[in-house]
Amino acid sequence: MQSTNLTRGQNQWSALDWWPPIGWWPEPARDLLEPGMATASATFALPPRAESVHSARSFAAGTLAGWQLADLLDGMELVVSELVTNALRHGMRLTGNRAREAMRLSLIRRGANVTCAITDPGSSAPVLREPTPFEPGGLGLHIVESLSVCWGWCPLVPQGKAVWAVLAA
Repeated sequence: MQSTNLTRGQNQWSALDWWPPIGWWPEPARDLLEPGMATASATFALPPRAESVHSARSFAAGTLAGWQLADLLDGMELVVSELVTNALRHGMRLTGNRAREAMRLSLIRRGANVTCAITDPGSSAPVLREPTPFEPGGLGLHIVESLSVCWGWCPLVPQGKAVWAVLAA
């Protein structure tokens, strides 16, 4: 997947302070936008605990209901589950100060399209790979790819990344 950089003027975002800037949308998905589309966003900070997967799904369900985009609910819950699980497994273990670690789930609506972006402090790129037949996992990004219009990731500096997926109603 293609990655894009996120900057805010001279300053740059880190995984500890990234909130979607007004009007943010993943560069590779800009062709999905039309002038005058309704916009909204909602962000939720998640602690680095397994219970955060359920909390993230609940937050996404409530947000989509509020935006009257219930058609996206099933797919979004799966995408959120996979991306938060990946952030917990691969993005949270790479830093030393666990007290300051946090993930953020941001849902950004542009018309009938919703981007789900998860930030974590890890620096390794997400990799879509083929798991071995008896491996108890490894299909998360395949699920994200099959349910989304497109997905990708953005490095954040000095550390971290945002992994995102766009779903369309």
